[in-house]
Amino acid sequence: MIVAIDGPSGTGKSSTSKAVAAQLGLSYLDTGAQYRAITWWMLNNGIDVHDAAEVATAAAKPVIVSGTDPTGPTITVDGEDASGPIRTQEVTSKVSAVSAVPEVRTRITELQRTIAAGAAKGIVVEGRDIGTTVLPDADIKIFLTASPEARAARRSGEVKGSDLAATKEALIKRDAADSGRKTSPLAKAGDAVEVDTTELTLQQVIECVVTLVGEKQAAR
Repeated sequence: MIVAIDGPSGTGKSSTSKAVAAQLGLSYLDTGAQYRAITWWMLNNGIDVHDAAEVATAAAKPVIVSGTDPTGPTITVDGEDASGPIRTQEVTSKVSAVSAVPEVRTRITELQRTIAAGAAKGIVVEGRDIGTTVLPDADIKIFLTASPEARAARRSGEVKGSDLAATKEALIKRDAADSGRKTSPLAKAGDAVEVDTTELTLQQVIECVVTLVGEKQAAR
């Protein structure tokens, strides 16, 4: 069973995906962490992240390994734990530029497909182009949405001292960058089930997705 969960930042993708995977006994993959990891590596190695040619040349160099245990997902870059460093504001502000480079997307997409294929019991994969590009044949595709205000409030709650208006502006800017890129843009797959999480609690979203997956399993 391959479950693809897509959507923009702040919709509850990560929390939902991890909980669903844990509840159903499936593996879990945060694809956004992989793009953050390669961005972090670029910044650490003096690569100009706004120079697409330079980024493309370096794309194959870092060794990125993702742990798929939903109760404790890990990510290392060249053997170094990167789970903390990839969440900095610097990485957040640069990841869209790096992930828009076709060579980066090709490299990471291949990695994601390999991980999904090797998940013996099935996997929940979350991202922005999973149902459309990475795993178009996923058993079930879910697209999470929420209002910009709700998303900003959630994201601000995760980062102490953050400004709500600035957070909302940053989210909208990232939406535009991710939806507008030429290679694998953020988009809802034609056969995806859309779930608006604006008025839902996290537990309600988790229950909704578990129900959808259960219905799909029963239909098989």
